[in-house]
Order: sequence, then C-alpha cells, then structure tokens
Amino acid sequence: MNDHHEMMVADFRRRFWISLILSLPILLLAPLIQGWLGLEETLAFTGDRFLQAALATSVFLYGGWPFLTGFIDEMRKRHPGMMTLIALAITVAWGYSVAVVAGVEGDVFFWELATLIDVMLVGHWIEMRSVMGASRALEKLARLMPSEAHRIADDDEIEDVPVSELEPGDRVLVKPGEKVPVDGRVVDGRTSVNEAALTGESKPVEKSAGDQVIGGSVNGESTITVEVESTGADTYVSQVIEMVRKAQDSRSHTQDLADRAAFWLTIAALSAGALTLAGWLLLSDESSQFALSRMVTVMVITCPHALGLAIPLVVAVSTALAAQRGLLIRDRSAFERARRLDAVVFDKTGTLTRGEFGVSDIVALGDLDEDRILALAAALERNSEHSIAAGIVRAAEGRELELPSAGDFRAIPGKGAEARVDGRPLRVVSPGYLAEHDLSVNDERVEELAGGGRTVVFVVRDESVIGAIALDDVVREEAREAIQRLRDRGVRPMMLTGDSQAVADRVASELGLDEVFAEVLPDEKAAKIREVRERGFRVAMVGDGVNDAPALVEADVGVAIGAGTDVAVESADIVLVRSDPRDVAALIELATATYGKMIQNLWWATGYNVIAIPLAAGVAAGAGILLSPAVGAALMSVSTVIVAVNARLLGRSQTATD
Repeated sequence: MNDHHEMMVADFRRRFWISLILSLPILLLAPLIQGWLGLEETLAFTGDRFLQAALATSVFLYGGWPFLTGFIDEMRKRHPGMMTLIALAITVAWGYSVAVVAGVEGDVFFWELATLIDVMLVGHWIEMRSVMGASRALEKLARLMPSEAHRIADDDEIEDVPVSELEPGDRVLVKPGEKVPVDGRVVDGRTSVNEAALTGESKPVEKSAGDQVIGGSVNGESTITVEVESTGADTYVSQVIEMVRKAQDSRSHTQDLADRAAFWLTIAALSAGALTLAGWLLLSDESSQFALSRMVTVMVITCPHALGLAIPLVVAVSTALAAQRGLLIRDRSAFERARRLDAVVFDKTGTLTRGEFGVSDIVALGDLDEDRILALAAALERNSEHSIAAGIVRAAEGRELELPSAGDFRAIPGKGAEARVDGRPLRVVSPGYLAEHDLSVNDERVEELAGGGRTVVFVVRDESVIGAIALDDVVREEAREAIQRLRDRGVRPMMLTGDSQAVADRVASELGLDEVFAEVLPDEKAAKIREVRERGFRVAMVGDGVNDAPALVEADVGVAIGAGTDVAVESADIVLVRSDPRDVAALIELATATYGKMIQNLWWATGYNVIAIPLAAGVAAGAGILLSPAVGAALMSVSTVIVAVNARLLGRSQTATD
C-alpha cells in the first residue's frame, strides 16, 4: 500500500510540473494576460489561437486525466464529489473554447482551464503527501522474532537452525540477552524475562521450569531451555498481527469536507448553468451564442481554484506546526477526529510512567540508616544488568552516595544477586529467597509497601535482613499536567494496563484518572477499547508496546509514544515524537484549530459564488453589470490568495495560544 501511495504522489507531482510548463505559453498567448503586460503587439501572431488550443488540449488530457478518471469512478459509485466538479469545469471550459477556436462566437477559457488544472494538481499533490505513509505495522511485528534458534538435538548437541524449521516438541536454548524464538514452556533453568514490549508488564517476569514464555520476549540473566509449543500462525506475535490486520480492515473512513462542498457545488453548477441557458434562451432576445457563453462562464467559475487548496493548505500548515511540537501525523482523517474526543485511554508503562524502576522507599530493619543500606545495595547491584539493579544504582547516584568496594559478584537466578561488600557477604534478594531460607521480616511498613503494588527487595548481610528497598515504575512528571489539561477540555482520562490492580490503582490515584482497567491480557486490550466506544465515547488510545498495536488501531484515534516500539508507532495514526503525554492535549487543541481553519477556508473558497454566480448568469445585465470570464477568473484568484493567507494564520493563532 505504501508503494501505491508513493507512486500516486509521484504521478501528481510529475503531472503538475509538466502541466505548469505547458501553461506558461498558454498564459502568454491569452489576450487578457497580454493586455495586462502591454505585450499585445509583441506576443500576438497569426494562428496563435490554434497553438494555444493545442497546448491547452495537452494540459486538459494529461494534467486533467486524474480528474476525468476520478469523475468516472465517482459516477460509478453514484457519489459526485471534488473530481466531478473539477472534471465538469475543465471539460466545459475546454470543449467550449475549442468550439470558439473552430468558429463559434464567444471567448476562450484556455488560460483559466490551464491554471485551474495546475492548482488542482498541486492541491492533490500536497494532500496526498500529507496522508502518505501507510502502516507498516505488520512488517515491524514480524521483525520482532529472531531468525535463528539454538535447537538441542537428540544427542544434546546444539545446532543453530532457522526459526521456521522449529516444530512443537523441539527444545531450544535461550542465552542471556537473547530473544525467545517461539512461544513455549521452560523445561530447565530459572531466569527473569523482559516482556515489556509485548505485554506492557513493566517488571521483569520470573520464569522457571513449567512457566510459559512468549516468542519475542528478552531473556534476562540466565540460560534457559524452552520446549516449543506454538509456531507460525499460532504464536502470540502472529495472533497480534492478525488482530492489527482485522482492525485496520474494519476501520471506517470519514468523508472529506472538500468533497462535501464539491458535491453541493456540482449541484449548484449544473443547476445554475441549466437555468442560465434556459433563462436567456426563453426570456430574452439575446443570441444562443450569448446564452451559451453565460452558461459556460457560470459553470467554470463555480469551480473555484481555492477549493482545491482550501483543505490541503491547512493540512500542510498544521502538519508543519505539529512537527514543530513533536507530533507526527500519519493519518489526517484521524487527526481531524481528535477534536471530538470524549476519552483518552493511556497505556501505563512507558506512557504515563517511564518504564523504568525507581526507588520509592527504603526501610531500615537494623542499625544502619537508609543511605547506608542504599549504598551497600548499589555497590553490589552496579555489577548487574537487571532493571531493578539499575534502579537502585540510579537512586544512589541521585543521592550522591559514596559506594563501598564489592567483589565476588554472583547472580542468584530468579532471586537476586550476592557479593562481598566491604569484605562481608551481602545479598539483595526477592521475597522468595527469604522464604526459601527461612528468613522472615515482620514489619508493617514493608507489608504496606508490598500491598501497594511496589516491588520490594531485601538487603541481607551475613544472614540478617538489614533493610528493604521498595521500587516502582516512576510516574512521568509531565503526566500530571497532561491529565489536568485533558480534564480542562472535558476529556475523560483513563488507563489500560497489564499490571496488577494494586499497581494500577496507585498510579491512577497519583494522577487522578477517571477509570482504570488493570490486569488486562494483551489480546484483550483492543476489546477494552471497543467496550469504551460502545458506551458512546469517541476514544483515543495512547501506548508504546506491541501489545498496544491492536488497541491503537481499534481506537478512533491511535497515538503512539515515539520512544516505543516500531510496531506501536507504525500502527498509530499520530506519533508523539517527544514521548511527552502532554502532547496528547496539544494534539486535540491543534486539531480543533485546524478544523476551524478548514471551515473558514471552505467559506472563503465557495462563498464568493453567492455573488459571482448570479452576476455570471447575467441577473444584473439590465443594469449594465455583466461578469465576464476574465473578471470571474480574477475573483477566483482573489479567493485563492485569501485562502492561502488564512491557512498561514493558523500558525499565528497557535503561537499565540502557546
């Protein structure tokens, strides 16, 4: 699909430049233009009308071809729109002008025809460039899976084979830091697995014999053996691919504002043209050539140049403004829908939170103070690559603590790590380790922290528990402002996460969210968005993980955090490049202002017809007022300039509101 869009953009660009080159001599050969330039005697020559007709015919057939074929397509669908209006205007202008060159009395419309086609081509070129970039989400999803796996043969030899050759029942070895090649079950080893990009779970998930692992997740600190359970279309990632595809196929498309305006202008052009011709033939003594000239003038000026630019120019300006603010618009119709949102559903991990552990509390359980406990733990954990270890080290660095020396570091698979710190054995371990070694902690503070959804690890020196460190996913500071700005606009902020209810409730309470959906399985996220929509809400989904991709497409507006996975970005309608949730509110504000400018431009592009059509039809001819094709063209030019200036004013109005 992306290749198709690129070909169409290239086609409109090529047709515009060639038509523009051909239009220059057409303009120079037009008597009106020659009069303006004072070059009637210099540029006029015998047969110039025939040359002008030949050049105009080339522009009509080559530059106007997309509109002529578009007219046929709209007629087949019985829904006239912009293509019908353009095709009608250029065909009438060309046919009548050729007839005049052939001997019919009247004025030619060749330069109006050429400029109309040029403006419409550049308008469609701008518009198509702004909406190009069809989703490559399915391709990005497939890339999550490794291409090779370490298969364990019957003789226990390890052989590297393509993932496509794996079958259910095969055993594969997954080393630390590698991606799990397929869905399966751990049969040997203990480790922690990072599933954040797949499930949205912020904490590494401990895995041991009997536990299931998902293809595409990242193994932690220890080697594990996995028995293959699902391959090909049965894997989790393949199922997500199918959900994204179905959601994309079921997406409805809103009708373009300009098409609706063009529909009514088409009706107006046909009606006004027919009434003009009939009126002059039946109710006056004027010649049939005069009546025909009035009809053609009416039908040509009814299709204003400005209408072809009214929407694309605003789109181009708003797209540039959005880019300056860190918003990448991938789907223009979704961007326009953003102004009418009732609810915004945020993914938690990586969206409202940073997706990284931070130390929230330290509980001293012995004689040492909090800083000393943190310094000891950080001295040990700086040798580990675990996310919990990184959070502890960052906390110590933030407090500018001096760390003691550590040696003999060793990971305790799935349970923590140990080393000699200041010459004494030290461990930073999980609650499971304490249970296995009959170590107990009876402290209400620790129980309260664990019950509040935080991850609690214990610092053990020698064989005594000297402290507890609570960590949780750090809430983004900017998330608070984002939620408040949405509330101020009457938009309900919600959160959707795979994390536990306790973790979700804590984050929701801290940010003041209206609703929370917790412990939602990855394949249920799109269904949750559907449920919210069925309640009558127009919904935006904001997320960053692979598991968010179906929900992003299911929502009325899908918004991806730019720092998230490629698949989330490619599944979204709009990308927040700066990973700032406040940009969701900025998106809604810009969408509202953009829509307002579109409506204004459509009025400027079509409103002058209220005066121009009656004058072109000759209703004031008795008073000596008769709108000529040249004056009609001038009015169209003025309308085009107003539309262009008004579109640029969008930038000024948005700057004033920042």
